Amino acid sequence: QEQLVESGGGLVQPGGSLRLSCAASGIIFSNYAMGWYRQTPGKQRELVATITSSGSTKYADSVKGRFTISRDNAKNTVHLQMGSLKPEDTAVYYCNAKRVRIPGKYEYEYWGQGTQVTVSS
Repeated sequence: QEQLVESGGGLVQPGGSLRLSCAASGIIFSNYAMGWYRQTPGKQRELVATITSSGSTKYADSVKGRFTISRDNAKNTVHLQMGSLKPEDTAVYYCNAKRVRIPGKYEYEYWGQGTQVTVSS
């Protein structure tokens, strides 16, 4: 049973901080690239940040300098430290795990059920 479970969401004021966590089970965690995505009602899911197995990171332009993604392979967890939060950061945040064994042929991807982040005064 492959499973990703997010936690840490909640209500925070603009300018505040929040740390999201994602616990993975049922997969060989170190083989997967991990990512955080977010989605608001009526909009498509967008990439927030990714981190490879070796620790290389990428961020959406909208969160660069404010968010930090990290992983702990020993604990099978990935985190998203969010700072200087803005109302536009409000969304359901999803944890993603992806492994490309053979490009276009054997790709494995799993999603968590999401955690709500609301930035409002």
